[in-house]
Amino acid sequence: MNFVECRVFEVQCLHVPVCDRTPFEGLVKVVEETLRLEHASRPNSPIYLVGDSFGGCLALAVAARNPTIDLVVILVNPATSFGRSQLQPLFPILKAFPDELHVTIPYILSLVMGEPLKMATVGVEGRLPPTQKIEQLSDNLTALLPRLSCLADIIPKETLVWKLKLLKSASAYANSRLHAVKAEVLVLASDKDNMLPSREEAHRLKNLLPNCEIRFFKDNGHTLLLEDSLNLLTVIKGTSKYRRSRRHDYISDFLPPSMSEYRYAFGEVTGLLRFASCSAMFSTLEDGKIVQGLAGVPNEGPVLFVGYHMLMGLDLPCLIEAFLREKNIMVRGIAHPELFWGKFRSAGNEFAFPDWVKVMGALPVTANYLFRALSTKAHVLLYPGGQREALHYKGEQYKLFWPNQPEFVRMAARFGATIVPFGTVGEDDIAELVLDYHDLMKIPGVSDFINKARQDAIKIRDETKGEVANQELFIPGMLPKLPGRFYYLFGKPIKLKGREDLLENREDANELYLQVKSEVEQCISYLLKKREEDPYRSIIDRTIYRALYSPLDQVPSFEP
Repeated sequence: MNFVECRVFEVQCLHVPVCDRTPFEGLVKVVEETLRLEHASRPNSPIYLVGDSFGGCLALAVAARNPTIDLVVILVNPATSFGRSQLQPLFPILKAFPDELHVTIPYILSLVMGEPLKMATVGVEGRLPPTQKIEQLSDNLTALLPRLSCLADIIPKETLVWKLKLLKSASAYANSRLHAVKAEVLVLASDKDNMLPSREEAHRLKNLLPNCEIRFFKDNGHTLLLEDSLNLLTVIKGTSKYRRSRRHDYISDFLPPSMSEYRYAFGEVTGLLRFASCSAMFSTLEDGKIVQGLAGVPNEGPVLFVGYHMLMGLDLPCLIEAFLREKNIMVRGIAHPELFWGKFRSAGNEFAFPDWVKVMGALPVTANYLFRALSTKAHVLLYPGGQREALHYKGEQYKLFWPNQPEFVRMAARFGATIVPFGTVGEDDIAELVLDYHDLMKIPGVSDFINKARQDAIKIRDETKGEVANQELFIPGMLPKLPGRFYYLFGKPIKLKGREDLLENREDANELYLQVKSEVEQCISYLLKKREEDPYRSIIDRTIYRALYSPLDQVPSFEP
């Protein structure tokens, strides 16, 4: 893989010297002057204000005084909750603390400021053997202790007292002006913040600010940005806050994943699924020969992958990862709008899978985004059966539920795209569907929840258009099985360059549509039959092979 780390932001940082005694309003004016200079030089570009703790008060104050400037304000455990801090009773004691004992203050504060173990894990590679991980963690923890002892010299007692007064005035100033904040706001809050009630404060700010989103980090402390598992740019991308103009656009504002995002997304987030399924990829060459790997898939776009959507979309992570690893191609998946604009997007308000879907390039399932993605010569992933296939009922695995509308064929023809039909199998080897929609609707309470979700859900299809329009949002009941394997077969590419006739001739477009559907079904049938010949279909056999010979993505399969 060849990931290119790109420069996204020009970063400027406010530094307040230890001996500086500028009052809060003076600091606001310093930041404001810089802000207005930047805005004058680039009036059509948004400016990002990132405020951590005390900086959160500063960012909100500046935003309140400049409502006409396009700002994206990111607050990290903001100190606007200072008045409700659990440390309030300790502040009078700190003022009266003897000078000779001040050296202990940094150690006391370190116990409540952050999670030392999370800080120590920064830079530790997640895929290292356990012994090497422990060794690096030990070294990092040991290195932290001398730094703490230096804090007493860096922050003398009188400076600490001044900072506390400054924090109190900053919180009061920012809270009194929240009504004037018109900027786009993202609040990042740690569940283990022992200095401030950050989780409650995030909810409060969301209720008070008109354009505010929140994300929680359950394993982090007050010093969120210094701890492991958080890359601020990743959070900005995953919450759709990165934009180059007034409005975020999923095409023009997309930033390809970095190597660190690739490793985290396909290691920490979906690593267990990838390990359990150990996907085997096959593709079809121009002469019709089926080969292992993705050699038969065109490298140049526009390409439209059209296939079967496995239960709960289990097929997606392995497919996206395989294309990045083997061909360095970012496949843009067309996803349900609930992941972008619906209530499901922020369920629990944690930075979780729906956010990672956007980091990895997903697009809302609209004709406009499909049109624009193909116009940029992208590799686009489309599931015509959509939610109806991904949330199918018992006995419906590997059955296609496609609408009687060949629109994607005409769209592909418009841009001379190549259609690649594909099939996937393996869901029945990973889990057993025990409670489908009909079963859940018989359970009191659960049926009410599903009905409420249906009423609030974003509709993407007219309900008069057949079985595929029967799309109910629900989480099916599944029991895990001793994992088998996922198999993918990409059929022979169908080139539509020079087929502009399909734009007008609906009969020919429909015929090609049925051909694509038939080839997807043939791919599924082929895989269901051939997987019986795979000597490594069982996770036990694969684990033994991997231990002896090769990594996860190189375990052989059946001979095509």
